[in-house]
Amino acid sequence: MRSRTTDPHADHTDRSRELRAVIDRTGYYPEVVSDGVATAVAGEPVVDFYVHHEPTIERDEVRRHITVVVLTPTRLILAHTDEHGGDDLLPEPYTSTSTEAITLSSIKSVVVTRMVTNPLNGPSQPAEAVLTLGWGTMGRLDLEPASCGDPQCEADHGYTGSIASDDFTLRVSAAADGHDSVSGLIGFAEALSARTRGR
Repeated sequence: MRSRTTDPHADHTDRSRELRAVIDRTGYYPEVVSDGVATAVAGEPVVDFYVHHEPTIERDEVRRHITVVVLTPTRLILAHTDEHGGDDLLPEPYTSTSTEAITLSSIKSVVVTRMVTNPLNGPSQPAEAVLTLGWGTMGRLDLEPASCGDPQCEADHGYTGSIASDDFTLRVSAAADGHDSVSGLIGFAEALSARTRGR
């Protein structure tokens, strides 16, 4: 969920209160989530944000998960909060929140993939969107057998492949999350692209 800004290139006032209101509306441990996000933001203004609340299935249990992505003037904040059943060390059910702060100058790629159904029928309204961000911490190597284009050739041409940065990926769909969530993710990606342009 995200409140859409009208101009992603402009400076905005601090949107921390809007972010807190959206976190509260999810009903998913709002105090815990907000505290983790606020600690990572560390007093910087919130320029833009995106909140994604989703269930996860773990064996025969359904657990919830929330991802909060925050854009400040200088950093991208990622916060993930999960709930867990008790274990030997912590017998009571508990939550865990992990945060990561990435300087905007470190972001190397902002990849947005839109899936549009019935593309010939009127204005484009994506049914799904995937945001993939890369800043060099993690990479993905995709290999496949190389070929020469001759269908009769049986020679070994080795392998070909590509290396892709894949530090963070978030996928939302209109069917599961609503059209507003899809357009919100695309809007957040637009704001982030504007802030990382030319860095």
